Amino acid sequence: MTSAVRSSRPMVVAGGVVLLLALGLVALMVLRPSSSAGSTTAAVSEGAPSDTSVDAGFARDMSIHHQQAVEMSFIVRDRTYDVAVRRLAYDIINTQANQRGMMLGWLEMWGLAKSSEAPPMAWMGHTFTPRGDGSLMPGMATDTELDALRAAKGKDAEVRYLKLMTAHHRAGAEMAQAAAGAAGTEEIRNLAAGMVRGQQSEIALMADMLEERGSTA
Repeated sequence: MTSAVRSSRPMVVAGGVVLLLALGLVALMVLRPSSSAGSTTAAVSEGAPSDTSVDAGFARDMSIHHQQAVEMSFIVRDRTYDVAVRRLAYDIINTQANQRGMMLGWLEMWGLAKSSEAPPMAWMGHTFTPRGDGSLMPGMATDTELDALRAAKGKDAEVRYLKLMTAHHRAGAEMAQAAAGAAGTEEIRNLAAGMVRGQQSEIALMADMLEERGSTA
């Protein structure tokens, strides 16, 4: 019995050594990234747009533009029970919040800041000076217009929202059209082209909805 115990000890020791070696290899793999991962990151950085590129400028400005569209859509959603208007608001919230997330994600992947000291729309050659009323770019609603939308109810809220969003979409589609033709990355060109189609379609829809409510854009 003693000899059996003694003979098992080398096996236990050997097993412990193997386990320690295995753990050591795992630790090295975790702490030391592979060379292929490093080269991929470097490739992304080397191929990224510059800080003053159309791609970066569009991603930053359209993210701000989209943010207000989402805000207005949340406001009207709670100011009316009209199914058509609430459905449109829901679609805009989901579409533009998703697109905004994509653009901010690309900026981060490119190693670029999500904001810039450059004037809005400088990437288009159309320098726009914000007036301090909440309208940071063409098509954006002023603080006064947003307050009026928050105070409205029912049909009044619907008409205000449809008019504000039509102006918002028209300016947004112009920005997207410029980016679709001038951006250097396929991601931005494809996204911008899709925005043009989507927002023009919604502009036509909102024109019909305003007519149904006895108003025009």
